[in-house]
Amino acid sequence: MSDYILVLDEGTTSTRAMLFASDGVLVASAQEPLTQHYPQSGWVEHDPREIWDKTLACAQNILPKAGGAAMIACIGITNQRETVVAWDRATGEPLTNAIVWQDRRTEPFCMALREAGHEAGVQERTGLLLDPYFSGTKMRWMLDNVPEVRAAAEKGTLAFGTVESWLVYKLTGGAAHITDASNASRTLLMGLEDAQFDEGLCDLFGVPRAALPGVVDTSGPLAMTDASLFGRAIPITGLAGDQQAATVGQGCLAPGQTKATYGTGAFVLTCQGSRIPRSKNRLLGTVLTQLDGQRTYAIEGSVFVAGSLVQWLRDSLGIVEVASETEALARSIPDSGGVVIVPALAGLGAPHWRAEARGVIAGLSFASGKAELARAALEAMAHQTHDLAEAFAADGAPWQTLRIDGGMAANDWMAQDLADVLGVTVERPGFVETTALGAAMLAAAGAGLYPDLASACQTMRGRLATFEPAMADEVRDARLAAWKKALGAS
Repeated sequence: MSDYILVLDEGTTSTRAMLFASDGVLVASAQEPLTQHYPQSGWVEHDPREIWDKTLACAQNILPKAGGAAMIACIGITNQRETVVAWDRATGEPLTNAIVWQDRRTEPFCMALREAGHEAGVQERTGLLLDPYFSGTKMRWMLDNVPEVRAAAEKGTLAFGTVESWLVYKLTGGAAHITDASNASRTLLMGLEDAQFDEGLCDLFGVPRAALPGVVDTSGPLAMTDASLFGRAIPITGLAGDQQAATVGQGCLAPGQTKATYGTGAFVLTCQGSRIPRSKNRLLGTVLTQLDGQRTYAIEGSVFVAGSLVQWLRDSLGIVEVASETEALARSIPDSGGVVIVPALAGLGAPHWRAEARGVIAGLSFASGKAELARAALEAMAHQTHDLAEAFAADGAPWQTLRIDGGMAANDWMAQDLADVLGVTVERPGFVETTALGAAMLAAAGAGLYPDLASACQTMRGRLATFEPAMADEVRDARLAAWKKALGAS
């Protein structure tokens, strides 16, 4: 048997199958876009059948490049977190569209729980806030508003899960209904110290415990695929939410090490080791990994809009034809001409948590053009990250170095701007798709290709590029003052 690792990377806008060698080198990949459904303002949905069909097609397309299924040692899965799928165990078919992590429809329910005084207790137990972002309120909405979901719950055939749980169910032919601890910690239904989902939290949110998956490790012998899919059964040995996988892929396994992923959204995690995080500044506590039942935790700040802002400039405004054009436009002018963008197109995440906030473009004049808008969009990444940095420092987790990844991290101008505005060294790996790489590391360790996860990280991480801060203090101060003013208008 070869030591190839097949990674299924389930993003918000696409699904990918990626083939890694055991040393972390990407051998091949296949990718398909996922359709975004927007039934109403603030609602975002995916078709679970499309997720499964395209994931399976990508995996089957890539296997010949490895020499067939016999050459695959293991499978790792990483996924868009908090997105909820509901399906019927009797048929294996979804009961409604998946509600995506960006969706804001459950804000009234969250507000009712906050007004009833539940947020402090929920945060103490779960590390999370009462926000539509998280999975539990989406499950409750489905039960209240989708007759098929309610009927399945009454029959005892309802299955809820996040995307990795849905894929494992389909990959195993319905044999396994599981979720890993990192994804489970994003639901509001499991305490950070709980081994499984908690009955009390399930009761609070009105979600039947029986519909939820079993919670398992992030690495190890977790499940086996149905032999009919690929010609042989392949072990699934790595599962993790995308941001936890990226943290692993960046080698942030020791307390204090920090990574930021700039994809559809932006997500910063600082490893806390075995210490359960208790934020006083509206950051999140989350499970980073669970190995042999032992958990490592992280403190997290989540920004809802990052790369999706550039996508909006491209698709809705026509400012650029491809996202990479933003770097040249940003370099073509000395500054943004006073233009500031607050990208609250889906509300504001950490540390503000304002679901009702909406985007603002401030400082426009007749001199403002495509270059100013493109540069302001990139500058917004540093501004949002700076807000997070202040909150992390106030929680006793200041950043010494920031390790960045994700699609936007390939932009050299943005990487330098982050270093300048944050005043810290920024490191970027040569292979920026560290989410998939982290899933490969977890799977490789779980399959026994390495003695432990630390060994897998040490071997599979690649070279680094470094960006040092070089911005004058007065320029930084002026930028941040303009940002805070625009933020107040959002």
